[in-house]
Amino acid sequence: MSEIPAVQYLTVPDLVERFSSTPSKIRGLLRDQYIAGIRIDGVLSIPAEFVRENETLEGLRGSLIQLADAGLTNDQAIAWLLSDNDELGCRPIDSLIAGHKAQVRRAAQSLAF
Repeated sequence: MSEIPAVQYLTVPDLVERFSSTPSKIRGLLRDQYIAGIRIDGVLSIPAEFVRENETLEGLRGSLIQLADAGLTNDQAIAWLLSDNDELGCRPIDSLIAGHKAQVRRAAQSLAF
């Protein structure tokens, strides 16, 4: 689960432009777990699927917090969200995009045991 699938990523400057924001506000979103990112070749990169238009994906923050509470590292949480999940029948991020945050959180609960 620790290998992160290849997906499209956005950088902090990308999000600054997309959200008409500032780097410090984007870092605040990362710090407060509204989005999550990993370092790729030294550049902080956020999976593009974690944002919709000019806002963060609804339901992502609660899922990221739950995954952290289950003991997953940031990288492991991102990998889990972007990988196929047998219980959900799809990737957890796809369920969140479809608005099914309760199912994602139920699947994440099993990780704590």
